[in-house]
Amino acid sequence: MPERREPSPRTGRRPSTTRESLAAVGIELFRTRGFDETSVDDIAEAAGIARRTFFRYFPSKNAVAWGDFDGQLERMRRRLAEVQSDDSLADALTAALLDFNTFPASETERHRARMELILRTPALQGYSSVMYQGWRAAIAEFVARHTGARPDDHIPRTVAYLVLGVAVASYEQWLTDAESDLHDLLGTGMLTLSEGLGPTDHPFERG
Repeated sequence: MPERREPSPRTGRRPSTTRESLAAVGIELFRTRGFDETSVDDIAEAAGIARRTFFRYFPSKNAVAWGDFDGQLERMRRRLAEVQSDDSLADALTAALLDFNTFPASETERHRARMELILRTPALQGYSSVMYQGWRAAIAEFVARHTGARPDDHIPRTVAYLVLGVAVASYEQWLTDAESDLHDLLGTGMLTLSEGLGPTDHPFERG
């Protein structure tokens, strides 16, 4: 996925404006007014910037919910690039997943609102599929390097889908259960993935 460049400072721009601060404004409007009912002009006005300035940060309204996803993805790529060839693949993927989904405690409610939008807003699902594709590609490329395969081979591609599945399932549970801990959910999901289904306490009944 092509990476978007961070906007360079320009004369007249409010110094407090960043991609994340603009995303925070947009997410709050989406939460209070509804995604479909909020326009780019609404976000720009609430942030105190011009419409054209908005597009220096985001290519569309859909991208606002994802914040600085491209920057996070690049950091994850760099982290995975540092993994040694003899390191555990499962441990490296788990560490990368936990790091990618770490945020300050003060950001919990905003992050919850962000994920509510991403996972449960019908109008965002097409855009989300594109963003997931870039995330899966980073995982598949890493697995391919450590298995001698190509990123589009079956195993790297399968692992990428599985790790994304752990992330999405963990977030769905986190949104449903306010008492749950996101990192615990992610860790348990990755443990299940790395160990395989194995024997269960409740085996399937055969008819």
